[in-house]
Amino acid sequence: MADRRDNLAMTIDLRLADLWAEVFEACPDGIDAELLGWFLRAAYGQGYTDALRESTRGQLCLDLGYTVPESAA
Repeated sequence: MADRRDNLAMTIDLRLADLWAEVFEACPDGIDAELLGWFLRAAYGQGYTDALRESTRGQLCLDLGYTVPESAA
């Protein structure tokens, strides 16, 4: 189970690498709560964008060995 979680974390981190680079560039001495909130919102939005760009619904889940969640619609 830990391998699957690590693989998921690495995949997500790679997708957010540019965002994390901006965080550390903008806040070399630390990050305040308001700015952290904005970066978390951006990361959340990036997740939606990535999902909309998938060639096949649930492809990331399939690639990582997870079950594709049922559609809400």
